[in-house]
Amino acid sequence: MMGFGRNRIPTLKIVRNKKFLKDVDLIIWIIPLFLVHLSCLLIASTQRNIGITNWYQHAIIAYIGSVIVYFLAQFPLQDLRKYIMPIYLFTILILLYVNFSGTSALGAQRWFNFAGLYIQPSEFAKLTLILILSSILDRKRFSDLSHLIKPLLVSLLPWVLVFIQPDLGTSLVFGAILLGMLYWSGMPYEWAFIILASLVTGLIAYLYQLGLFLWIPIIGFLSYKSLPNKKKLLTLLVVFFHSLIAKISPWFWENVLRDYQRDRLILFLNPSKDPLGGGYHMLQSKIGIGSGGLLGSGLMQGQLTKLKFIPEQHTDFIFSALGEETGFLGTVFVLFLFFILIVRLIKIAIEARTDFESLIVIGIASMFIFQIMVNIFMTIGLGPVTGIPLPFMSYGRTALFVNFISLGFCLSVSRRGQSVRKNL
Repeated sequence: MMGFGRNRIPTLKIVRNKKFLKDVDLIIWIIPLFLVHLSCLLIASTQRNIGITNWYQHAIIAYIGSVIVYFLAQFPLQDLRKYIMPIYLFTILILLYVNFSGTSALGAQRWFNFAGLYIQPSEFAKLTLILILSSILDRKRFSDLSHLIKPLLVSLLPWVLVFIQPDLGTSLVFGAILLGMLYWSGMPYEWAFIILASLVTGLIAYLYQLGLFLWIPIIGFLSYKSLPNKKKLLTLLVVFFHSLIAKISPWFWENVLRDYQRDRLILFLNPSKDPLGGGYHMLQSKIGIGSGGLLGSGLMQGQLTKLKFIPEQHTDFIFSALGEETGFLGTVFVLFLFFILIVRLIKIAIEARTDFESLIVIGIASMFIFQIMVNIFMTIGLGPVTGIPLPFMSYGRTALFVNFISLGFCLSVSRRGQSVRKNL
C-alpha cells in the first residue's frame, strides 16, 4: 500500500489486549447513540407545547439503524464490489425520478413517497459515491492529471442531479467526499490545491475580473512545477479549465443559483443587512447560543427555543438549542465526542485490511467532518446557511438512517482489521 494517504500518518501501536480492542470499538456504538438521545431531548424542547413528537421518530430510526449496524458489521464489504455499478446506476435513476416526479417542500424537490414514508435519495447518493470512488481509487496511483478524469466524472453526474433539486448543501458534501478520498489515495497536495483554487477563480471572476490576469498565470506556473510529465499539455489544460470557470462563474451566479441561495452565501458576512429575511436564522441562532452562557439554561428550559424564534430549529439549527440549554460546556463536550468518533474512524481506516475498505471509511469520515464543521459554523455565524444537518443530532429520518448504515460499514472494516491483527 505504498503511496497511500494513510501511510502519511505515523503507524499506530497495535494493541493486543482483546478486551481493550472490544471496548475501543464500542466508541462507534456509544457516541452516536448518546448524541441521538441528547438530540431527542433537544428536539422535544424545540417542539414542546405544540403537540409534535418528532423526537420519538428520531429515536425509532436510531434503534432501527442500530440493528442495521449490527448486521452490516458481520458483512465483508469486499462482497459489495460486484454490486457497486448497479447500485450507482440505480441511484442515478432514482435521482432522475425525484427531479421529475418527486415531492416538493420548502421550494425544493428532494423526496419521494414510499409506503407513506418520505425518502431523500440524495442522502443515499452520498454512500453510493463513497462506494464507487473506493472501487475506482483502490490501488490507483496518480502520475498525471488524467487519472482524475474517472473519479471526477462519476462524481459529476450525481452532483448535478442533486444540485438542481436544488440541494446546495448535499452537493457540497459530494465535493468534500471526493477531495478527502483523492487525498487518502495518494493524490499530490498540489493537485488538491489546483482543484480547490477553482473556487477562488470563480470568486475573483465575480468580484474583480482584472485579478484573473494575475491569478490564472500563478495557477499555470504551480501546475507546471507540480506535474511529473506532459507538463506543457496538462498545464494548458489547467489554464483552460480555470479560464472556463472564470467565464461561466458570473453567469452561474446570476442565472443558476436561486435568490435565496445567493442570499445565504452572502449574508453570513453581514446578516444584519436583512435581519428579518435571509439573515434572520443566523442572527437568532447566535443569540440563542450566546444566551446559554457557560452552563446553559437546562434541558427543556430554553426560552428562545420554547418561543420558536428559530423556525425549523429541530433540523439544521439543533446546535443552537444545544448551546442555549447546555451552554458552552455542553457544546464543547459534544464537539469532543465528535472528535473522538472521527479519530476512531481514521484509526480504522489506517488499520483496514484492504485499500478498498480503507477508502470507504475515510470517505465516511470526510462526510462526517465536513457536515459537522459546516453545520456548526453556520449556526455560530462563521459560514453561510447551507442546509447541511448535524450528524446524529439534526432531525431527518433519511439522513439519520444513512449515518447508521455508514457506521455499519465502518464496524465491518474494523472487525476484519482486528481479525487480521489477532492472527499476526
